[in-house]
Amino acid sequence: RYCFVFALGYLTVCQITRVYIFDYGQYSADFSGPMMIITQKITSLAFEIHDGMFRKNEDLTPSQRCLAVRRMPSLLEYLSYNCNFMGILAGPLCSYKDYITFIEGRSYQLQQSEANGKEDTKYEQTDPSPNIAVAQKLLICGLSLLFHMTVTKTLPVEYNIDDNFRATASWPVRLFYLYVSLMAARPKYYFAWTLADAINNAAGFGFSGYDKNGVTHWDLISNLRIQQIEFSTSFKMFLDNWNIQTALWLKRVCYERATFSPTIQTFILSAIWHGVYPGYYLTFLTGVLMTLAARAIRNNIRHYFVESPAVKLCYDIVTWMATQIAISYTVVPFVLLSVKPSFTFYSSCYFCLHAASILVLLVFPLKRTQKGSKKHESIPPVWSKNLEEENLLQKNNHSTTNNSFSQKQEITCRYQALKQ
Repeated sequence: RYCFVFALGYLTVCQITRVYIFDYGQYSADFSGPMMIITQKITSLAFEIHDGMFRKNEDLTPSQRCLAVRRMPSLLEYLSYNCNFMGILAGPLCSYKDYITFIEGRSYQLQQSEANGKEDTKYEQTDPSPNIAVAQKLLICGLSLLFHMTVTKTLPVEYNIDDNFRATASWPVRLFYLYVSLMAARPKYYFAWTLADAINNAAGFGFSGYDKNGVTHWDLISNLRIQQIEFSTSFKMFLDNWNIQTALWLKRVCYERATFSPTIQTFILSAIWHGVYPGYYLTFLTGVLMTLAARAIRNNIRHYFVESPAVKLCYDIVTWMATQIAISYTVVPFVLLSVKPSFTFYSSCYFCLHAASILVLLVFPLKRTQKGSKKHESIPPVWSKNLEEENLLQKNNHSTTNNSFSQKQEITCRYQALKQ
């Protein structure tokens, strides 16, 4: 916790310096960007070491046991993890165990589950080729950059608060422009995150295993899934596929460890990590309302629409439209950054979705849900077998990940987490 407070505090000082001394009102790439990534790495590793060396194994959740670091890293390992060239500028975040596994050059071996439930260890290869994955991601980068350089400039988000537009445009036109302008703002993130992923893959990092047909997957540290983002039918589905590694970091260091209101604490931490612009806080506080309201609606009415394929298709279309509008409405302050234009936008919409969310929370009971790390605990993890053998292997002079048994189980665990 001391490490977490210090790292986040130092990042906040960097953000304040950038915003209020250098360039208020602009988003620029500078030293605070890499500091955001390093803060994630420092804090996640601190908790992983704490879990592995200072907590009892039975007190850990499955994901915490999977990522726990059982040996204090050397100075070289620590600096290599935090400052390696592949992720120093744009990330993405990766776990310490995954990084050390890659650096030490150990082969990857995944257990493939056959239909009869037996485990089969086919498809082992020391150095799978990343060429196809890198080429595909570079193509996505090129298309995203082209879209951003052409379409995005013709659809500025600021036009949503233009006085003439608000006075003359009808509600359907305004809603449509809200959606397309925010959709057009996303390709710059697609470009940056996909390029960062491709850089790691080109260096050989990011391999997550083989599917049952032996096809390689290079999505271990991928930060987004574009198709799921653009066709998401729920607020949660959007968040689960957007900035994936940051979402995992928030879950591991905050949501799983919060003693009360984990959703609210997680959104507040996300706002602090992003920076000190007021628009960030307006977005994430609005996001709390949207998330809770969407969860309440889903828990209370979705089961009425899933039995018939035709009805479910209609339900999916309606929820897709609602989700895209809600996301666009929520993130406008994130783009506008300042308080005045953000409130100008929300007041022009009469704070309608804020009011609707509050009304939903008053009408529909919100079921208490288990934290994400707990809900899968009833499923026995594959690496829980032979626990005594694992503990025996941990007594050697190397890291726990330096033996083939642990490696096989850890990679299997990481692959299952990615599939979820």
